[in-house]
Formats: sequence, C-alpha cells, structure tokens
Amino acid sequence: MKKHWWHKATIYQIYPKSFKDSNGDGIGDLKGITSKLDYLQKLGITAIWLSPVYQSPMDDNGYDISDYQAIADIFGDMSDMDELLAQANQRGIKIIMDLVVNHTSDEHAWFVEAREHPDSDARDYYIWRDQPNDLDSIFGGSAWQYDDKSGQYYLHFFSKKQPDLNWENAALRQKVYDMMNWWIDKGIDGFRMDVIDMIGKIPDQKIANNGPKLHDYLKEMHQATLAGKDLLTVGETWGATPEIAKKYSSPAEEELSMVFQFEHIGLQHKPNSPKWDYEKGLNVPALKDIFNKWQTELELGQGWNSLFWNNHDLPRVLSIWGDTGTYREKSAKALAIALHLMRGTPYIYQGEEIGMTNYPFKDLGELNDIESLNFAAESLENGRAISEIMDSIRMIGRDNARTPMQWDADANAGFSSSPQTWLPVNPNHTQINVEVALADPDSIFYTYQKLIKLRKENDWLVDADFELQETTDKVFAYKRVTADASYLVVINLSGEAQPFDLDIDYQETIITNTCEFEVFEKLQLQPWDAFCVKVG
Repeated sequence: MKKHWWHKATIYQIYPKSFKDSNGDGIGDLKGITSKLDYLQKLGITAIWLSPVYQSPMDDNGYDISDYQAIADIFGDMSDMDELLAQANQRGIKIIMDLVVNHTSDEHAWFVEAREHPDSDARDYYIWRDQPNDLDSIFGGSAWQYDDKSGQYYLHFFSKKQPDLNWENAALRQKVYDMMNWWIDKGIDGFRMDVIDMIGKIPDQKIANNGPKLHDYLKEMHQATLAGKDLLTVGETWGATPEIAKKYSSPAEEELSMVFQFEHIGLQHKPNSPKWDYEKGLNVPALKDIFNKWQTELELGQGWNSLFWNNHDLPRVLSIWGDTGTYREKSAKALAIALHLMRGTPYIYQGEEIGMTNYPFKDLGELNDIESLNFAAESLENGRAISEIMDSIRMIGRDNARTPMQWDADANAGFSSSPQTWLPVNPNHTQINVEVALADPDSIFYTYQKLIKLRKENDWLVDADFELQETTDKVFAYKRVTADASYLVVINLSGEAQPFDLDIDYQETIITNTCEFEVFEKLQLQPWDAFCVKVG
C-alpha cells in the first residue's frame, strides 16, 4: 500500500468564530488563528481543518455559502487567508478547507439568478418541484420551501436559507470542480467534505444519502481536481457502513482518502429515537463492538479510518462520556489514549486538548445554533416543558462545541477584548485554559502532544493489525500487532475500579495516564486508568 502523509498525521479542527478574536468584535477571525499557530506547532499537529470562512450570511454559521471564492467580512479578507496559508506553511502545518457543496446559501448568485429568472441555466442548479413530498429537513419541518417569485418549491435538507444543489446538472458540477481547483492552486492541502453522501440525493424517491450516482460523482470529482495530487480528502458520511466506506476510501476506487463515520456517536442517543433523546452514560460493550468492526473490516489497503470524539456539531466528549468532576483530566487522557492508538487518522477539535466541557446554558437566550432553536420552538409547540428542552440542549446541543476557546483565566478567557462575545464563555475558563495546561507538565495537553509525536514516529500505528481483547464490560483493551512486535492498550472507561488479567511479556511502557502504573499478572485498574505497553 502506498503511504501518504495523512496516514501518520493528526488533524486539528478550528471553528473560526470561536478560536481567537484579533480585532475585538467578539468573533474569532483569520488573524486570530494566525496568531496562535505557534501554539498549534507546539502541540505538534500536522494540519488544520478549517471550518468555513467563505462569504456567508451566517444563517448556519458559515455552512450557508454565498461566495466560495471570497472570505466573510467577520473573518477578514482574502489577504488574511493568504497570510494564514503562508504562516502555517512556514511552520509545517497544512490547511484543509471545509467544502460545502451539497447546498449553498439562498444569497449565492446562482440561487438569486435561479429565483429571479426561472428560464436561466442556473435554475437547474437547484431542485424545484410543483408539489412537495413529505421529506423532512434535518433542522426540523418540511424539506421543501415555497418560492413566491417563481411559484415552485425548492429542496432544502437543512435551513430554508440553504437550498440543495442539483448534482445531476453537469454544468453545476464543473463549476464546483473549478472552484476546488482554484483553492488547490492557492496552496491548500485538501478538503473536509460536508455531508458529501447527500450529493447523490434523489428526492422524488426519498433518497437523501448514498444515492446510486454518488460514487460516480466522487470519481468524476477526483479526476477533475485531485488526481496526481497528494491531498487529504475526508467525507462526512453519517450513513456509512464499512462496506460503503471501502467504496469511498479504497485507493483503487480513487474517490476520497477517508470518511467520518458516526456509528459510535449514535451511542449518545437512545435507540430508534430523535437526536435529542440522549443516553445517560456510555454503553462500553457497544462502543467496543463498533470500534472492533471498523478497525477489522476496513482493512489496511482497502480503506482508511478517521478517528474522532468531537467536532463542531457534537457535544464535548468529556461531558457526555467522560467525567467533568474528580476525574476530568484523567478521563480526558483515557479517552485520548483509547482513540489515538487505533488505526486511522486522529482528529482533535479545538479545546479537546485542554479538556473543555459543555456549557451550562441557562435559557434559550444564550443559544445561537439554528438546530437547537428550531428543536426548542417545535418542542414548546408540542407542550414539552422548557426544563426538559434545556436539559437536552445542555447535553447534546451543537453550541456546546462552539463556545469560545479558553486561552487564559482573564475576562472572556483571552478569546476577545470585547465585553460581548458571540457565544458566552464557559465560566470554568478560570480553571480550564491553555495557560494553565501549558504550565503543568502532567496536563491533558502534553498527553495529546505525546500521542501526536508517537504517531509521527512509529509505523506500527499505521500498519499494525487490531485485535480486541476479552475484558470486563467497562474495560476497552486491544492489541496492535505486527510481525515483529505487539502493543497492548488498556483503558478503564469508568469511574469505578475494574479487574484486568494481564497475561503478557512486558517490555516497556509507551504511554500512561497514571503515575502509579506497574505491571502485574492481575491488575486492579483504578478509575479511568489507561496505558499502552509494548509486549512480547
């Protein structure tokens, strides 16, 4: 199998509105990101996944794009983008752009033309019908919006200000490829592809994901933009199975480098229930089964995994599956060790490396996320108590990931000099922040730094087979096995002591989150103990 730089990479996701504000308007921006590149270089990351900074009315915080080749005013301008690229390159950090081509903003010139002139070529860039069917929007309500000007309904699987693009139109596809090549020529190193499994939708058949033409489109995209270039491409694919993931990420298929699959994230929700009906606690046996399936069925050379706990659409993993009290730091390290030593490319979401947590939202007035606000409005109409609504939002809502990055203990956590930030700063920033983390050699930050360094320096993290070990329910243990060596990873994913039988020929400790670690034939794992040892 040909090795690429991204096999040994660790990617850091930045949500620009919340990372660092350079001009005091309460909103993060490109100059703010550039000012923190030395911090990211110290962490050791290979690349930044930059959530959208394109021109946008910000109905969905930049995932509603009105111009793919311009920068939103709140983030700066194209010269700031060029400077970020240049400064990142000087530090050996690559930039991965968020590519949102399932839909645009309704303020994009294409949609404006389509609405104003129904006989124009742009009309067919979107999906119009005389009568809607019963497809639902992911953000609530119907997926169809009536347009008074042209007398038809247009499809929007997200906000009504995010009309879906019609990928059956070849001219539209070519415009997308031209735009992608424009960014590649600027020097970016790849794309994270937002809900890319939806571009093959067939709304009349009620097919939203994994439509029959999806892989044809991705192969065409690859040939038009990616062929012959060593770029990272990762697709957001909520409905992927290992077999589907092979179609996306097998080198022979020439589509994408890897995909984000969300089967493990599904454990946050009650089975066969809406997103907002969350599970209390982690089903560790189910998590082990899911990881084992993806690690063993997506075999090396046939596809590639992405590894993640957090992103801009998900709650903070510490708050939903870790321990935000006594064992906050230890559980954060345990979750990191569990994830980063599997086969795949790890992704870190901003603040994960210092153990940031969910925000204690008091009321709807503190929220910004359109999905959460729509959920609240619909739930109130259906008679649900506001206390129950807020409980769900505090646990699952997307704004939990979007509160400002916590740089220090000063006002607004060092994120902004403005007295008013676009989302409130978590009050725990006085204890949880970068300044504190960097000053403590035993902090979560340095565990992440070591895990990133291990991946860069050790081929076994790419090549070794994955073998799940039999354990008690709350213990996740696996071996990474090569022809020459084996590495045992053991994590107690609970706040209670757990037994673990250790039948190994111990050679050395690779990483651990406990200073009391010793090797015995039978271990009594303490709460959130985690370690990796080289074994015979």
